[in-house]
Amino acid sequence: MTFAEIGLHPAILKALADSGYSEPTPVQKQAIPAAIEGRDLMVSSQTGSGKTAAFMLPALHRFASQERASDPARPASQERRPARGRGNDRQRFQPAQPKMLVLTPTRELALQVTAATDKYGRQLHHVRAVAILGGMPYPKQMELLGRNPEILVATPGRLIDHMSSGKIDFSQLQILVLDEADRMLDMGFIEDIERIVAATPAARQTMLFSATLDGTVGEMAQRMTRNALQIRVDVASTRHDNIEQRMHFVDDLSHKNRLLDHLLRDASVDQALVFTATKRDADTVSDRLNVAGLNAAALHGDMHQGARNRTLTALRRGQLRILVATDVAARGIDVPTITHVFNYDLPKFAEDYVHRIGRTGRAGRNGLAISLVHHAEHFNVRKIERFTKQTIPVAIVAGHEPTRRPAPAKPRPTGKPGWKASDNRANKPPASRREGLPRTPHREAPKSGHAGSGRRAWGDR
Repeated sequence: MTFAEIGLHPAILKALADSGYSEPTPVQKQAIPAAIEGRDLMVSSQTGSGKTAAFMLPALHRFASQERASDPARPASQERRPARGRGNDRQRFQPAQPKMLVLTPTRELALQVTAATDKYGRQLHHVRAVAILGGMPYPKQMELLGRNPEILVATPGRLIDHMSSGKIDFSQLQILVLDEADRMLDMGFIEDIERIVAATPAARQTMLFSATLDGTVGEMAQRMTRNALQIRVDVASTRHDNIEQRMHFVDDLSHKNRLLDHLLRDASVDQALVFTATKRDADTVSDRLNVAGLNAAALHGDMHQGARNRTLTALRRGQLRILVATDVAARGIDVPTITHVFNYDLPKFAEDYVHRIGRTGRAGRNGLAISLVHHAEHFNVRKIERFTKQTIPVAIVAGHEPTRRPAPAKPRPTGKPGWKASDNRANKPPASRREGLPRTPHREAPKSGHAGSGRRAWGDR
């Protein structure tokens, strides 16, 4: 099946051909025809599977097929809105009335979706797409909204701000897209999302994309869609067959830093992405790598949006070799020349491991994902391996060997619980029972946070 066989508008087909796209991906083959028919969608797909085009191409097709002169969703008086002036002109500001809203968890993903929309719709001169997100100067956001764009891409927190001030009106909205819905829930955006959805028309078309449709994400999707078609392609636990995975055990922080420095100097590293657990560590590791003579920069939520844009632009242009980032970069960065991903710290959730390593091996290329693991973190490694259904092989670099190996897993006892099978007294009850003493009740360790309990990063509002 080709894009032409799907029946997309000729202007969109020309833009796709100019961009070198010939055949749709598996998720696009299933989602685009259903979306063109107006169906609500619940899609579970792996990062890098082409989901942006899966929801944006059918939307552009709809807008291209609508004649603006007879479009009932946008009065003729709003066809061209002049730029606002200053002073009293601000009092005449009319709220933007987008036809399509795309919600994303991070600024980087919002900018990526906007850039992809410009690429797919370059032949549709009357369709405008803008991104509204945290870190952008407020006058610039007002200027973008003043253009009354057809497509609005936004992070939930900043969108709520403009809704509260009356700068956006969703009465004409036709399409709502929730991109990376599971990530938005992890970041604590559930209340914002519900408030935004409540402000949109009930007759809208809703498309939700997520790494998983289970648990809280699935419940939210059921509430926000109508008779939605469920599509499951390349779920998050799918094997990354084109990405080689390795694990190096380290003794301490000093050992970890020496090993990372050695691995980054390998000639096979074109561009690398190093993930840290905290923003402070991202800055610290980046500074240390630069002092060591390696070209590195940090990326995290506390940075001003202009600085984040400049860093990503340098990465895409090949001017930056190493990007040290928090999980804000795990989704939304599509740089095909990233050959290596390093987990300086293991992620909190196993799902994030999949999204992290998915930053390499893009566009059909091969990639290498390396995790630097302390011996005490073997439990976190097992969680990742159970989720991905893959065993991560352990590698050792000559000259950087750990001083001790992780303890092998202990064999499970063959006797009954509480009995010692290897003891000569295996047929006797435990001492506490023999002496008539009460057994100490077993106490489970407190569980850590669960999906959806993460706090929102204010830098990504």
